[in-house]
Amino acid sequence: MRFQTLWEGRAIFAILLVLGVAGWGLHWYWLSVLGGMGIIFCLNFFRDPDRKGSADPRDILSAADGVVTEIVDMEEDEFLKKPMRRIGVFLSVLDVHTNRMPVDGKVTYLNHFPGTYPGPYLDARNKECSSKNEAQTWGFECERATLVVRQITGAIARRIVPWRKVGDSVRKGERFGMIRFGSRTEVFVPLDCEVTVKPGQKVKGGETVIARFPATS
Repeated sequence: MRFQTLWEGRAIFAILLVLGVAGWGLHWYWLSVLGGMGIIFCLNFFRDPDRKGSADPRDILSAADGVVTEIVDMEEDEFLKKPMRRIGVFLSVLDVHTNRMPVDGKVTYLNHFPGTYPGPYLDARNKECSSKNEAQTWGFECERATLVVRQITGAIARRIVPWRKVGDSVRKGERFGMIRFGSRTEVFVPLDCEVTVKPGQKVKGGETVIARFPATS
């Protein structure tokens, strides 16, 4: 367990602990059981294992744990404003929710989008969620190109936590933030990159190579 990640769930852990203690004191043991199960679930959710992926400068690592839901060429219209290839990953509540750097680079852009209101958030597997739900967009500049990563909340998640700021230099695989509960992470790579994953594939943040820069001549 990593303290910084667990600290993001401090309010949830406190509420569950109070419920468990109150249930025991009132002899409502079912409430204590629910509180204990909730704590176990949250300990699993906020787990944050160390990862060591490829150090090859051509390799682009997944920014998140989860399942690849789509690979599509489209206009990245927020930061770079040019055609790129978007690789979307869906994170269930059972996945690690820490997000990690896909390349060695510098944070050059960070923007928070509060989501469209009124109305419920969409499920993170819905392609429309990137323009409807609360999101945070990052620009990471590396030697070969600038990548865009977008963190998107799901129907349940309501909090995106940034751990870096514009101007920070971050190594490949290092943590830059997290999303609480089910969510989606998108990585936009240049069109000349070779994608090394496919829809339906399980990936691990900071470990799985999802794309590769072209070889230099």
